[in-house]
Amino acid sequence: MTSAHHSIPEMDAPSEDDVSRLVQAAVSARDHAYAPHSHFYVGAAVLLHDGRIIPGCNVENASYSLTQCAERVAVTSAVAAGYRNFWAVAIASIGGAMPCGACRQVLAEFGMDIFVYTVDVIDGERQMRRLSDLLPDAFSNSDIPSS
Repeated sequence: MTSAHHSIPEMDAPSEDDVSRLVQAAVSARDHAYAPHSHFYVGAAVLLHDGRIIPGCNVENASYSLTQCAERVAVTSAVAAGYRNFWAVAIASIGGAMPCGACRQVLAEFGMDIFVYTVDVIDGERQMRRLSDLLPDAFSNSDIPSS
């Protein structure tokens, strides 16, 4: 797999149709969120280059540090299904929250050119950023000393 720091040709943004499907999948995934502690329900979905979409939702735990964010659930679900070629991710929440630092780092493992869409489920406002803008100088396998 290519390191997150290696330069690869910049990807074009997904089509508006793909983004709409991706955002709808994230909004729908939010319905499955398990958030009895914070009551902050988040859905996410990753878009693969072949057009497939893999959803995820946040899964809280009474031991707060064990909570899994929706983005990481979507990524790990995709990897568990055999997919690693992410084009974009959408995150749906009240307020259109950005991914946390841990989620940014997990996404960075699969490429810095990923498009990140956030959507506010109240008013539908959507924002798009590149992961490279959200996490400059991400930690990658090139930072791990070879033995």
